[in-house]
Formats: sequence, C-alpha cells, structure tokens
Amino acid sequence: QVQLVESGGGEVQSGGSLTLSCAASGVIFNVQAMNWYRQVPGFERQFVARITSDGVAAYRESVKGRFTISRDNRQKMLYLQMHNLKPEDTAVYYCNLDLALARSWGQGTQVTVSS
Repeated sequence: QVQLVESGGGEVQSGGSLTLSCAASGVIFNVQAMNWYRQVPGFERQFVARITSDGVAAYRESVKGRFTISRDNRQKMLYLQMHNLKPEDTAVYYCNLDLALARSWGQGTQVTVSS
C-alpha cells in the first residue's frame, strides 16, 4: 500500500520561499514518475510539477521559474522548492504518482501566502 506523507508547508508573505517534502513508502519509488498537485477548497485539484524517475521535470506554466521539483530515489523523498511565492499559490499541496496510477492520497501540507 502506497503511503505518502507531505510536510514543510506554512504561512509566508508574498515573495517568500518554502520547501515541501514528501516521504513515500509502499511504492517502487525509483522507477515511478512523481508529481506535486495542489487544491484549494471548492476547486479541482491541479497539477503543479512532475519529475520522471531519471529526473526530467515539467511544470505548470504559472510556477515555471519559481518552483523546482527534485527527488532522492535512495531516500524515497520528493521535494518542491518554491520561491517568489504569490497569494495565488495558496493551497493544500499533495505528492503522488501520475493520476492514472494514484489510488490514495496523503493529508497534504497547507501553504498560505499572504499579500
């Protein structure tokens, strides 16, 4: 059973930075692409960033140049460095496999950016 535990969220002012972490277990981590998603209550969950097993990254347009996704396959950890945060980045952030493979979700970690 896949278990995902997100951490590192918090409240920052606009322009601030945070680094999110995701600890994965129950998955053959080193062969799976991993993603960060985010969700605002009342809205659909949206894709933020993806990294393949060999480190190729992709981002949603609005976070390009500000967010960096990375992974440590040995430790089964996924990271999201977020810089120049904006109020519109406020959401609960989740890590997971690609949506077609995702079967369960962790608790997520709240990121709140104040203007």
